[in-house]
Amino acid sequence: MRNDFLAFALLAWAVAAMVACATSPTGRSQVLLYSEAELDQMGAASFEQQKRDLPQSANAGVNRTVECVANAIVAQLDPGQRDGWEIRVFASDQANAFALPGRKIGVYEGLLAVAKTQDQLAAVIGHEVGHVLARHGNERVSQQTLAQQAQQAVAATVSSADMSSTTGQMVMAGFGMGAQYGVLLPFSRAHETEADTIGLELMARAGFDPEASVALWQNMAAAAGGQAPPEWSSTHPSSQSRIANLQSHMDEARKLQAEARAAGRQPRCAS
Repeated sequence: MRNDFLAFALLAWAVAAMVACATSPTGRSQVLLYSEAELDQMGAASFEQQKRDLPQSANAGVNRTVECVANAIVAQLDPGQRDGWEIRVFASDQANAFALPGRKIGVYEGLLAVAKTQDQLAAVIGHEVGHVLARHGNERVSQQTLAQQAQQAVAATVSSADMSSTTGQMVMAGFGMGAQYGVLLPFSRAHETEADTIGLELMARAGFDPEASVALWQNMAAAAGGQAPPEWSSTHPSSQSRIANLQSHMDEARKLQAEARAAGRQPRCAS
């Protein structure tokens, strides 16, 4: 019983630590244990590895479209964040894209089979850039560090005799599941929702049609064929949850798009 209480107390400490220290662009509390320079190095190293692992797309039209959309999105960032972005299209059938600290954007050719218009592609790239702006990479690494430290503290307090017992094993298993489903996965879903919201604003400010973000997730749901895991055990919200969140911000996004169009921002990126 003492060990069960200790495990619960340490898990509570980890949860409390994960809601402090910094604030995201949408006002959500964050914990950030690493410097931006450290994250930029990690992002650059990861991007270089990706470039070694996958060839660059040879499709000139796809490259032009992706670069046009990405540049239009990046142009809406604060002046100090606009320069130095590296954009790469990879020859892969995966329907995926990413952005990394260090100002890196990667898009797989297969994404354009799901993001079928420039506006839908802008929704994806805006979302990925949103992850970088909200420092989600830093937050995820920090969360994992705290969870590992808490689990090590629990293991250190349970004696070797207890560890070999059924009770000791249940304490450790319960801690792992509690951290995963109670903290790490919900925080990851929060990241995805936040990136959707930031990306919607970015694409609208660039002059893209924000309604395309809803069409994109309808396409994603159709492509998945209903095979997504239950939302409570997934790092991503369901397509229905994402669509509901996007629609809740759509009125403001339409106003931002109208302002962008009035200012002459009318992207024409389709190849």
